[in-house]
Amino acid sequence: MKEKVVLAYSGGLDTTAIIPWLKENYDYEVICCCIDVGQKEELDGLEERAKACGASKLYIENVVDEYVENYIMPTVQADAVFEYKYLLGTATARPLIAKVLVDVARKEGAVAICHGATGKGNDQIRFELGIKALAPDLKIIAAWRDPKWTMDSRESEIEYCRAHGINLPFSTDNSYSRDRNIWHISHEGLELEDPSCAPNYDHLLVLSNSPEKAPEEDVHLSIDWEKGVPVALNGEKLSQREILEKLNEIGGQHGIGIIDIVENRVVGMKSRGVYETPGGTILMEAHQQLEELILDRETLKYKRLVSVEFAELVYAAKWFSPLREALTAFVDKTQEYVTGTTNFRLYKGNIIKEGTTSPYSLYDEDIASFKTGDLYDHHDAEGFITLYGLSTKVRAMKLNNKK
Repeated sequence: MKEKVVLAYSGGLDTTAIIPWLKENYDYEVICCCIDVGQKEELDGLEERAKACGASKLYIENVVDEYVENYIMPTVQADAVFEYKYLLGTATARPLIAKVLVDVARKEGAVAICHGATGKGNDQIRFELGIKALAPDLKIIAAWRDPKWTMDSRESEIEYCRAHGINLPFSTDNSYSRDRNIWHISHEGLELEDPSCAPNYDHLLVLSNSPEKAPEEDVHLSIDWEKGVPVALNGEKLSQREILEKLNEIGGQHGIGIIDIVENRVVGMKSRGVYETPGGTILMEAHQQLEELILDRETLKYKRLVSVEFAELVYAAKWFSPLREALTAFVDKTQEYVTGTTNFRLYKGNIIKEGTTSPYSLYDEDIASFKTGDLYDHHDAEGFITLYGLSTKVRAMKLNNKK
């Protein structure tokens, strides 16, 4: 009886070619596993394709709700944004994919897990650290780093498949390298490989209109939140997944969440990509809009530090780490009173605030108003400024005495 390997299968050319390659070079029974995190039509026809290439079985595991609730929302609550712009669309999905791969490997009694991530990217690290954290006994086969892997282009992969009697609808023309899930879609390659070139948005965008092509009329939205999690859109109670899907549709129409970034990969190189994250951008902005009303100054200040560290940990494949878990515990505590309603409108790529309410708001009109109220006496500021500025005054006096 042959040993089994579980292949992280997307249905693309790389993982299609890996099926016969694994059988030829390792003599494994190949079990494909496609993890559905919101790829939609990309999943069509996968079973026939996988079996035509020699796989004995294909799992398609739908974990969209788990992805949204247990990976995306903790990232929203943390306000985690990598290098000012990137909302971690690929980085948040990879640890869950690794978890499901391990679950299927255990179910099948497999001895190894294989992935098709290249040796230049972050995904190889994310897959492998996830597997090591959850199943350190399993062997990991990284096809593109394997000495037995001799293919180095789409043309060579297609030729390899044809030589093994596999004729599939893949062309040799170049196209963007994309990764899609319910949170975002990423684009790399073609003109994006030259930072001096503007993105060809007419050719590139999948989820969105460009701001120039967005509707001339704005749209008004309202999101209700409970403990840092969205629970209703425009007054309608919906699941977290349903809210994100609707915001993706509306935000995409209005050109929200398109970014062009040169980021610093974990492996040391810079890479350029364009990301579409329409619904995610809205949720992040609305969540921060609510937090600024509720969190006290010290907590908000410290949470900004945590947000940066959280984002870097997730980007760098450390989801399954004690520090990420500890930071999540801190974030959870900060979200106890992040409840309320955020109102805003969308117009040609812009998110415009239209008011925020919360039963836990720390904003007090009696204090903040320019009018004198009972809780604040303007004269109290004099003593405060004297003490607060004492060190500044003393330093200036000392320096002046030395001139």
